[in-house]
Amino acid sequence: MSGPESTDTAASEVTAAPTSPTSPAPPTSPDPVELLRKMLLIRVFEETTIDVYRKGQMPGLAHSYAGQEASAVGVCSALRDDDTITSTHRGHGHILAKGADPVRMMLEVMGKRDGYCRGKGGSMHIADAGKGVLGANGVVAGGVGIALGAALSADRLGQDRVSVCFIGDGAMNQGVTFEVMNMAVLWQLPLIIVCENNLYGQYSPLRDTLVGELADRPRAMGMPTVQVDGMDVLAVAEAMGDLVAEVRAGGGPRFLEVRTYRYGGHHVAEVKSDYRTEDEIAEWRARDPIHLLEQRLVEAGTLTPEQVAELHDEAAAVVARAREAGLAGEVPDVAELTEDVYA
Repeated sequence: MSGPESTDTAASEVTAAPTSPTSPAPPTSPDPVELLRKMLLIRVFEETTIDVYRKGQMPGLAHSYAGQEASAVGVCSALRDDDTITSTHRGHGHILAKGADPVRMMLEVMGKRDGYCRGKGGSMHIADAGKGVLGANGVVAGGVGIALGAALSADRLGQDRVSVCFIGDGAMNQGVTFEVMNMAVLWQLPLIIVCENNLYGQYSPLRDTLVGELADRPRAMGMPTVQVDGMDVLAVAEAMGDLVAEVRAGGGPRFLEVRTYRYGGHHVAEVKSDYRTEDEIAEWRARDPIHLLEQRLVEAGTLTPEQVAELHDEAAAVVARAREAGLAGEVPDVAELTEDVYA
């Protein structure tokens, strides 16, 4: 393992890591139609989850990812199945983008036995190790240390896996985030921290909680940093593809700030966001990542409006089946409460 990075990197560029004949080739450009399909799946899943909550069909709360789909889909399009991610309390989008089964996802959200965590994790604690999802986490920055451990494991085992940690802007004020960035740079670990900056931590504007520029913090640690428009899935995919190639080739950790926006409140029970203006929400909705990609594909002749409508219907059908499975699923018996808790 080499020492820490000694040069600063501008927001718009990242110094490429040295390559060798054995370094894996960078990932090919993702299929934009597949990106659209995944974003639609996430959007419908989130809209359905809100309805499930309001009808009393799930325990606890959920935190909608609607509006941020381009971040998860763009990031995960650059990853392999054996690459790992850790997620947040707003994690449905990350997990679906990594390839998780929406049926088992909905079963878990609804607290049913056949869910990913046997109904015990709920919305904020879904994991799918088979797809490299090491878990969502209800604790702010709770997945950062886990992602570092995965990166350390890949490094020590001589594997070219990449560990990706999704965090929100609120996690940039957590001490563990700084500890992890420090260790990752010192040990040159294959870690990419993806910070989804949606401008709010719960109900507090970022401008009231964070001093200076968010991206200056990883740069100060010597971590090459890129900022990208999080409403443009193609831009996110391109930026992430470059970072993954550099990290996989042994270039050390990277940081990606995705500038995005959540349409809904902090959680599904928040009906009105008094801390935001309607004009602000409308301004971001005008740049909806799904609509932007649809327009591009239609204008390019890749899809017709009818084919776009078919993709919408497809996503609705998939999530409808997931909801039906969730409603029909069994609630775990109370005797199972302590199972899978201790080794």
